[in-house]
Amino acid sequence: MPFDFATALRDGGRQGRSDFSGHVNPRWARALSIVGFDREFVRAQGASLWDAQGREYLDMIAGYATCNVGRNHPEIIRALTEALASGHPSMVQFERPALAGLLAAQLVRRVGRGLDRVFFTNSGTEGIEAAIKFARCATGRPEIVATDGGFHGLTNGSLALTGCESFREGFGPLLDGCSNIPFNDLPALERALARRTVAAFVIEPIQGKGVNLPSPGYLAEASRLCHRFGALLVVDEVQTGVGRTGSFLAIDQEGAVEPDIVVMSKALSGGHVPVGAVLCRRAIWESVFSRLDRAIVHSSTFHMGTLAMVAGLATLSVYDEEQLAARAQASGARLAAALRQTQERGEFIHSIRQRGLMIGIEFGKPRSLAMRASWEAVHVLNTNMFGQAITMPLIEDHRILTQVAGHKLDVLKLTPPLALTEAQESSFVAAFDTTTDRLHKGGGPAWDVLKRVASNTLGSGAPREAVYSSPDV
Repeated sequence: MPFDFATALRDGGRQGRSDFSGHVNPRWARALSIVGFDREFVRAQGASLWDAQGREYLDMIAGYATCNVGRNHPEIIRALTEALASGHPSMVQFERPALAGLLAAQLVRRVGRGLDRVFFTNSGTEGIEAAIKFARCATGRPEIVATDGGFHGLTNGSLALTGCESFREGFGPLLDGCSNIPFNDLPALERALARRTVAAFVIEPIQGKGVNLPSPGYLAEASRLCHRFGALLVVDEVQTGVGRTGSFLAIDQEGAVEPDIVVMSKALSGGHVPVGAVLCRRAIWESVFSRLDRAIVHSSTFHMGTLAMVAGLATLSVYDEEQLAARAQASGARLAAALRQTQERGEFIHSIRQRGLMIGIEFGKPRSLAMRASWEAVHVLNTNMFGQAITMPLIEDHRILTQVAGHKLDVLKLTPPLALTEAQESSFVAAFDTTTDRLHKGGGPAWDVLKRVASNTLGSGAPREAVYSSPDV
């Protein structure tokens, strides 16, 4: 019988979820169960998700900043449906795909800075791998420098740059010639570049792991240092691009930053078809694709597929039409202001870091002795557990989906769709206020959540550090 989508979900949904636990990722299924995130979502629109029981959830993650335009945007669905119905050939390979040319021209115009060549990818990590190859080829140098705490992907080369040891464990040796320096540390960068063996410095303009913001002028000076010492500046805008921070790229707000390579992905997909792009200077491109026999020396089977290109073009159209960067600026400012009022009333919130609709709420040790004792007890049990005291009540009591920003970080991270409504902003703030108020009462529902997580995890025989923490990729 031919495959029927509706029937497969209706009749095979429970079996499929069971098969996922059996064949795809049993550990992930267990982790979701431990922290109450194991929901069956069946419908999505904008910033809302609905489960199989018809309950609505507010999505403050947006697929790790993938659904900037919102979930199931009708214009993107329309464009993809038209493309499928057209019978247009995809991945002929021996061709010049018109849609790839159109999307490349759009990106070149928006990014500017003399980056006029585009290589399309299927993901952010694939874009970083391309940037590593391009930088080494263009400079003839072996080394790549990135920053502590950065995240650039989980394939071998990208992982060698990712400054989070928990992702690297068990996968070494990784790509040679890669090293990390502290984020926001210009003297450390200058020392590394002064060796004149560095092909590229790879940097997120805002670190996704903790929503760590650079000091004013840091990126511009990093750009000047790279060019002074003959290295390339590679800016990883995989998570921050397409309006997330209130401008098309995060570096658009950073002054005179002159990257040699910009890597994009995530939100360019419209939340449907994976697509990424590596933009670079013509001289870099010509050093890689230097002769006719090297015309496809770096390539990918799927990298200019019709649906991927349509998704990118439709996303940019929606981005313009709905003025999503401006909406991200306004919405983020309102949320940050409200969250700072919450911060003033309590003791657990250490700082709030925000740029557009990329927000990090960092929790820290409280002042009062009683609450400090509870804080320390939680961290003895597990360094990731405090964040779950926020995310679990938010989803269980308020049906709001949030995430902890990585391992061993007391940071709640928000990356909602950019078309978030003011009513949805208010719903989140009210739920967050209620959750943090309970924390301050001590022994309330949030602390009961901590006990349940510890009991479930330790009772399962898993190590204490195995408590769920969002991978945030």
